[in-house]
Amino acid sequence: MNVETGKLQPGEARCPAISTQDIIAADKVPAPDWVRSEDYEYLGSEDVSKDRYISADFARREMESMWTRTWQFACREEHIPEAGDYYVYDIGPYSFIVTRTDDGSIKAHFNACLHRGTKLKPSGTAGYAADLKCPFHGWTWNLDGTNKKVLCPWDFPHADPDKLTLPEARVETLGGFVWINMDSEAPALLDYLGAKAVEHIDAWQMENRYIYCHVQKSYPANWKLTVEAFMEAYHVLDTHPQVAPSNADANSQYDVYGEHVNRFISCLGVLSPHLEGKFNEQQILDQFTIGDSSVLSDDRPMVGDGTARQAMADMFRGMFEQATNSDLSNVSDSELLDCFSYTIFPNTYLFPGISLPMVYRFRPDPKDHRRCIYEVMFLRPVPKDGPRPDPAEPIILRDDQSFTEAEGMDPGFGKILDQDTDNLYAQQEGLEASAKSGITLGNYQEIRIRHFERAIDKYVAMPPKVPSR
Repeated sequence: MNVETGKLQPGEARCPAISTQDIIAADKVPAPDWVRSEDYEYLGSEDVSKDRYISADFARREMESMWTRTWQFACREEHIPEAGDYYVYDIGPYSFIVTRTDDGSIKAHFNACLHRGTKLKPSGTAGYAADLKCPFHGWTWNLDGTNKKVLCPWDFPHADPDKLTLPEARVETLGGFVWINMDSEAPALLDYLGAKAVEHIDAWQMENRYIYCHVQKSYPANWKLTVEAFMEAYHVLDTHPQVAPSNADANSQYDVYGEHVNRFISCLGVLSPHLEGKFNEQQILDQFTIGDSSVLSDDRPMVGDGTARQAMADMFRGMFEQATNSDLSNVSDSELLDCFSYTIFPNTYLFPGISLPMVYRFRPDPKDHRRCIYEVMFLRPVPKDGPRPDPAEPIILRDDQSFTEAEGMDPGFGKILDQDTDNLYAQQEGLEASAKSGITLGNYQEIRIRHFERAIDKYVAMPPKVPSR
């Protein structure tokens, strides 16, 4: 605040309702320090140019300068548990075979034969292969990328097998995720994410979860618009009114960490500040547990002398302890209840909370910069007894299908994703038609968007980067 004028400086304004940290501080089971931290940074108030969402040239610059330099979530380790298991990850024109080698290491080979360029494995596939063989002329590579066979070698005296190793991207793992980067000069993954973000990811122990539902759909909007649709709770009241009675939307907390990671915490079991005085604690609990957006059961739990938030925390703790056969008495109410959202630049969201753990992944449509591929993967704890379950196969929806049609999708959550889809279609068309040259962002509630676009600008300003071996 300016001491002389008494006015708030840009970025200082907050919702006048109770803050996220004050909500969490009142919980019965206290949260760890990394939850009880705030890392907001004011990044300016200028409009963000709309060209980045509608220009094919901007999309080309992103592909040449940004996607070739950044760490991307390619698959989970559970997709490739054994030697020979592989998973094909595509981004724009690039394609990679992520595979487990005989010595247990992970490689990400560029998915192209070194003879005449044929893809070694089809896009969108996963499976097992003892080696990597081209379906066209039979040239074959070992799992580690070294050349195994050239058909009719007498005709290729000029092709030295020792120089025919498949080019590869860099690979690192964290939290059970396999990350790849095409740039040999990029910082290591831990440096790219930063110490604070890595501490948070480690704390959630996401390596101990597996994908039980995987849904993919093509969206009629630029990939960045789709990413940004989930970066703020500012849209909840008008886009998802059914959840506002139990979602502290306007007083959600927003944090930024370095250049490549940001976070929000949105508290559940708390009335939206927009609806103050319109619901009592029992009605808040009823809305979440037996209302239209219910994620629990048809039984009607009672608040009693407490709060809806505490009743929900106690209920969740009992449910999850029974489901996982584990003791959660020391897990904070916030970790059990609240929506924690981490964006890892450029295209991954981690929602590591216990109530609805999931991962989002966004990729530009290689044939149309006004469309993108959106995936949501729901996670569950790995059972303590028995083998680790295989990850779910992706369910691919048509444009005209509702998310609620995907097997394993919670209907209430599917409805929320459908509402976001409608917004994105209107937003892409609106930007195309708009006479305004940019978009205007809130200083606090939309800081994650500005942080994200700031990183986009940094990479797009760089010269094109040819993927290196």
